Amino acid sequence: MAAGFLQEMSGGTVAVLSAGSMPGSQVNPVAVEAMAEVGIDIAGEQPKKLSSEAVEASDVVITMGCGDECPYFPGTRYEDWELTDPAGQGIEVVRAVRDEIQIRVAALVASLSDGDVSPLT
Repeated sequence: MAAGFLQEMSGGTVAVLSAGSMPGSQVNPVAVEAMAEVGIDIAGEQPKKLSSEAVEASDVVITMGCGDECPYFPGTRYEDWELTDPAGQGIEVVRAVRDEIQIRVAALVASLSDGDVSPLT
């Protein structure tokens, strides 16, 4: 959901990679439904394993509770967003998580436009 919001809100000026320390076999269908409600299609996405190479190449890494499972590289900006895990949750819970992610992504985009990280050119 965060990647979908970031792609939408950045207008394509930020390269977005979504991956997890323990990815599932498919994107949560309830998350797909919740995102579709706000006009963002994540149905075609596939869960991916987070690699050290991807983290090392990133300017900003947003984690959601992966702790020691996530690679760490000095000089990279990290934020850990503590959120309810939407896996196995009903649409009402997933909507609340979606809305919290939307707020956090908006703040992230604002911080990037303030010069924390250069957008892609």
